[in-house]
Amino acid sequence: MTIPDRVPIARVRGYRTSHIGRYAEGQFFGSVTATLEPGTGAEPDRRPHKRWYAVLHRFNPAGDHTGSEIWFAGTSERERAAIKVAKAHLKASIAALPGHTFGDIAIGLFHVEVDGHVFGLVDGSDSYEGVDHAEFLPDSLGFDPPWDGVYDT
Repeated sequence: MTIPDRVPIARVRGYRTSHIGRYAEGQFFGSVTATLEPGTGAEPDRRPHKRWYAVLHRFNPAGDHTGSEIWFAGTSERERAAIKVAKAHLKASIAALPGHTFGDIAIGLFHVEVDGHVFGLVDGSDSYEGVDHAEFLPDSLGFDPPWDGVYDT
């Protein structure tokens, strides 16, 4: 089995895929997520290196990536404030999508780079010893056969 052309992603209300669905021009995937600068995970104070973002990826009805809004909200030096403002930004961005409704989606692999970090749905099979695996980054959501939309974290 190989990674399908369109990876199904199930909406789980109140959890990591709560902000996905469809709108007048296609599909969307929204999240509030963080990145960590390479090599800073073992530092005693990694707060300045953990960066929070509001992310909204858009896709056409067939699931092809058409664009991304990746908005930097702040670092973990002021984590609660950064997350709060990121959530507000994401909420406003989704509200601006005409005719948006929340629900399951199916999208193709894609990636964009922002601030030196990859955002998107990428082929992660190499990290799984060649076993078919798609990974949504930087959210760390893993998708595997039977490709039913369920993810691992």
